[in-house]
Amino acid sequence: MNALNRLLTSAALGLAVAVTAVPASFAETPANMLVIANRIDDITTLDPAQSFEFAGSDVIRNVYGKLVNFDPLNLDAGYQPDLAESWTVSEDGKSITFTMREGVKFHSGNPVTAQDAEFSLRRAVILNKTPSFILTQFGFTAENVADTIKADGNTLTITTDKRYATSFVLNCLTATIGGIVDMKTVMEHDADGDLGNAWLATNTAGSGAYSVQSWKPNESVTLVSNPDFYLGAPAMERVIVRHVQESATQRLMLERNDIDVARNLNPEDIAGVQTAEGVKIEEELKGRLMYVSLNQKHPELSKPEVRQAIKYLVDYAGMRDSFLKGQYTIHQNFLPATYLGASDENPFSLNIEKAKELLASANVGPFEIEAGVREAQDRIEIAQSLQNTFAQAGITLNISVGTAKAILARYRARDLDVYIGAWGPDYPDPHTNAGTFAYNPDNSDEAGATGLLAWRNAWDAGGLTEKVDAAVIENDRDVRAKMYLDIQAEFREISPFAILFQQIEQSALRDNVTNFSTGQAITSASYWQITK
Repeated sequence: MNALNRLLTSAALGLAVAVTAVPASFAETPANMLVIANRIDDITTLDPAQSFEFAGSDVIRNVYGKLVNFDPLNLDAGYQPDLAESWTVSEDGKSITFTMREGVKFHSGNPVTAQDAEFSLRRAVILNKTPSFILTQFGFTAENVADTIKADGNTLTITTDKRYATSFVLNCLTATIGGIVDMKTVMEHDADGDLGNAWLATNTAGSGAYSVQSWKPNESVTLVSNPDFYLGAPAMERVIVRHVQESATQRLMLERNDIDVARNLNPEDIAGVQTAEGVKIEEELKGRLMYVSLNQKHPELSKPEVRQAIKYLVDYAGMRDSFLKGQYTIHQNFLPATYLGASDENPFSLNIEKAKELLASANVGPFEIEAGVREAQDRIEIAQSLQNTFAQAGITLNISVGTAKAILARYRARDLDVYIGAWGPDYPDPHTNAGTFAYNPDNSDEAGATGLLAWRNAWDAGGLTEKVDAAVIENDRDVRAKMYLDIQAEFREISPFAILFQQIEQSALRDNVTNFSTGQAITSASYWQITK
């Protein structure tokens, strides 16, 4: 059996890649096929109205068109026309009318229409699955979508509950939940009024560059190209993403030509593979941030001088240059680099004496606090570094390690003195982070606003809440960017958050792979522009 047949057979059978062994070596992956090793055990559904996981967003980005989308070769350009070729905004700023691109077809052969877009957005609101807040924050409800999301001929009009920045609305429509599904095909698989949700969990009905041929949970996803894709047939006629948990296994598979891309190599394996023949490393800033959160119910942590002191008790450079080397960069602002309004100001560095002075000015002597951290090696090592530097200023940091579920439950219940963790944007607009780090309209325990990090911290964000509200409705892009810069400058000085790092994703590729991108800060890969 030749290499191509062996690879196709393996994909068709959905063979898992064992984490303790490496599969038989192939001579080389075919020129029209891309094989990726990635951790994809987080995929729970292929329905764009429900999917909210990293690996799932990769699949959906390649399968479903959206009204607006990002050009994978020019992400800095922001949202661009996709299934909608143009749009207009009403004078009051509340309604956006999209004109659909003509001649685009779903994988079934059905034409993509404004009625499909209407159905898809209404469906996402009605189903009310985890990512539905991305749409419902604009006032859409199951009861009003018949009036607020309406198709008319070749146009679709959405009407929000109040005026928002147009860029905010359009950025949200680029999220996974904005995927436009084939209404006719989906409703043929409706089961007891679920709008095809059960069927779309394991099947697809899109118009994108690829369709899903097979998904074997915790094993593999196989995509086949759409030769009628309106942007042109992809060069990679088949994309196979294999679940490979271990970094060392991914590295060996890459070095043996069994795969084209390894996406989860640790710093040691990145360093080791750099000398391998025919391999290159590509780096992209992602949207994920590492941060420290200080509970404002704690009598000492609630003092402004103590909050400031802790920001000088972090060995940012030491961690970046050792166990985080190459995979995180220092970033002390709640908006990731590449986002509108992102700041590159990083005013804090390890300064034990300055921290001691601040603690003394607040009449704070030695005290003890508990930090919660999930079972992830990089986070545990960050906690241990903080434990060391805090101790030098008289602060005893006791580290509690637990499952993500257990630690997050305590954080959301305002039960931890300190939380050390990560935060990733939900959609590619500055409000996604401003509206959680610096926004808290009701700080009472009864509010239960667990989706807001400021609330989890028991922090009354004060005037920042009003400033965030103002920024999200500002339509002038430059003015809006300046507003977020100003919010972050104030946030850095007064908030009970120490933002530490922004993630750098390092992918190891065979050197014949071109135009591969993991989506930078929008965190989803696009396969249709890749060549070999």
